[in-house]
Amino acid sequence: MATTPTLRAAGDAALVRAVSQGSREAVGELYDRYAPMLLGLARRVVQDPGDAEEVVQEAFLHLWSRASGYDPARSSVGTWLALVTRSRAIDRVRNRNVVGRALAAAQRESEGAHASGDGSARVLDGERRRRVRAELASLPEEQRQVLELGFYSGLTQREIAQRTGIPLGTVKTRTLLAMKKLRAALRAEIRELL
Repeated sequence: MATTPTLRAAGDAALVRAVSQGSREAVGELYDRYAPMLLGLARRVVQDPGDAEEVVQEAFLHLWSRASGYDPARSSVGTWLALVTRSRAIDRVRNRNVVGRALAAAQRESEGAHASGDGSARVLDGERRRRVRAELASLPEEQRQVLELGFYSGLTQREIAQRTGIPLGTVKTRTLLAMKKLRAALRAEIRELL
């Protein structure tokens, strides 16, 4: 979609105001101005071109949905978009690290259960699973829902937001609260796994 000469000449703050009023052309103009810089920033953080492109897409989705919240007194549009991109990139790296550690721990646990003929190890594993299920069941429904969709269905937080119709920020908050509660309740089990 081509932008008009008027949009090309508009300042960044004016474009954000136009985005807040639903202008797709204004988003396109801001994308043309900032996507290369944001993509470079995202690549430095996530170290993966595909993930970097998704991070930039998330930053522009944030712009689209939260343009009315932009305050030019706090930062320039470029700085705001860079901070959003950096935050999304760090979230992606953290999520990747958590998933990697969880998979490694599950694999170690699985290998130990199959390689060992020791019945007591299986009993302890079963008890640990029972305890984790009980702690999951004690979480509020909305927190348990996002964890189950993320861990059992393998959905990303963005996919959870799309599937449930819950804002992405709410999904992230619920996930964080649930993980903090589980971490506190299962501190001993977590130390054993890591």
